[in-house]
Amino acid sequence: MGEPANDREKAMAAVEAMFTRYRILASQRPQDHIDFDREVMDNLKIVDAGLDGSVSFELYMSPNFSNLNDVMHGGAAGVIFDMATTSALCPVAQPGYWEFMGGVTRSLNISYLKAVPIRTKVLLSSRVVSVGKQMAMIRGVMTSLDGKITYCTVEHHKVNAPVLEHHKKVRVPWDDEFERQWEAKKKSKI
Repeated sequence: MGEPANDREKAMAAVEAMFTRYRILASQRPQDHIDFDREVMDNLKIVDAGLDGSVSFELYMSPNFSNLNDVMHGGAAGVIFDMATTSALCPVAQPGYWEFMGGVTRSLNISYLKAVPIRTKVLLSSRVVSVGKQMAMIRGVMTSLDGKITYCTVEHHKVNAPVLEHHKKVRVPWDDEFERQWEAKKKSKI
C-alpha cells in the first residue's frame, strides 16, 4: 500500500488490536454461546493495512459459509464484509472517535458478481472513502487471491457509536500505544 514500514506496522497493529479485543470478549461468553460473526473473526488473516484506512485480508471460504449450491451464501457475504470493512476504520480511530468495532452499520450494499467457490481462499480489500464525526463510508471488494476474479463488492455506511462500557474494560497491548500516540499529539499542539 506504499506506506513507510513504521506507518504500515502501526496500521496493522491497530487492526490486530480489534481482533485481539474481539477474541477476549468472545472468550468471556458462555461456552455454548456462538456469536454470528465468530467464524469470520476467527478466520480473517490480515495481509496489509495502511494509516489511510485501508486493510486487506485472506479468508478461507469454509463450508460454514456455504449454501445448498456449494458456493458462498449471500448472507455470509454480509457478515464477512461487515467485519472486514469495519476493521478499515481502526487505523483512523482516535480516542472517542471510531474506536473498537467502529460504530454500527447503517447500510451494507453488496453487489454479487460471481459465485464464490467453497474451500477456496479469497482476498478482501477495504478502504475508508469518507469518515467524519458521525458517519463513515467504506468500500470493499472480494476477489480471487490473484485478483483476476471479482466475486462481489460492497459499499458500507457506518454510524459512530460509543464503545460499550464492558468492552472498554478489556485492555489489549495496543491501547497503551494508542493512548501514548494521542497524548504526544496533544502535547505537540501546545
